[in-house]
Amino acid sequence: MWVGGAIALVVIAVIAAAFIVWPRSDGAPQAAPSAPPPMTPTATATPSPNPSGPPANDADYEAADLPIDDVFLVRPELPVDDDPQGEVLPLIASPRETEGAPVFADPEGEPVAWLPQEQTYGGTDLPVVEMHQSWVKVLLVGRQARAGEGDAGQVAGWLRVSDVVLTPNDVSVEVDLAAQTVDIVRNEGSEGTRERLAEDFAWGTDATPTPVGRTFIMHIESVPSLGYTRGHPIVYLGAQSTTLAGFDGQDVAVTAFHYHDVRSGAISNGCIRVDADVTARLAELPLGTPVIIS
Repeated sequence: MWVGGAIALVVIAVIAAAFIVWPRSDGAPQAAPSAPPPMTPTATATPSPNPSGPPANDADYEAADLPIDDVFLVRPELPVDDDPQGEVLPLIASPRETEGAPVFADPEGEPVAWLPQEQTYGGTDLPVVEMHQSWVKVLLVGRQARAGEGDAGQVAGWLRVSDVVLTPNDVSVEVDLAAQTVDIVRNEGSEGTRERLAEDFAWGTDATPTPVGRTFIMHIESVPSLGYTRGHPIVYLGAQSTTLAGFDGQDVAVTAFHYHDVRSGAISNGCIRVDADVTARLAELPLGTPVIIS
């Protein structure tokens, strides 16, 4: 099941092909499966900035000159994540200033989008995948291209360290499609912990697969009008469908964890259907929490 965005707090439930549609108002929201992960993760220290790396950029930029980085953004300049099963650092980056921060496809180039400090459907608290003295590389919402028109995979980009607040984060979510497991992994102190949330769930069909790789929790919301969720929270992710450009005339196809009465096997349009206890636990995690799907 895939999820798109809603404006002015109006959510339209469309129970067809198990989708959620967020109608837009223009005011600006499988690789081969792995074996089950080890049950004792290794603790990860907070990284220090790399003194090398791209040179600093102290230029001033204006939000009005750039498109907003939200779930609707399609920006060919943004790179698709080049290491989808790679490391995610224990940091979440958020814009420091109220007006937001410029987003760069290349730290030695000019910005290609603008990241607000807040927006209706999240995507402003972002996991850091690479860190230098003046720059952090983060996962982003939006796409390089819609499915069918190019690579619709998870995109990444660069933010200036001076533009962001970096918050330590010791938690991630790991999903193994082969083992049918969902785990919360915490790296605390000298020891890590792994909490098994699920040992069965529903995932995408061959035609509408659940996207694999690293993404993150973008937004959490309960939408009672979506009857099949039974009022349980929907945990929206930054990843969009790699085979569906949108749904029901809309131009987004965002995936999520959500409750469904039927929740076993490769039967969804890409979303991960889980039980109520799983949605409740995932909804407790901070926005920007990394989610690694293998």
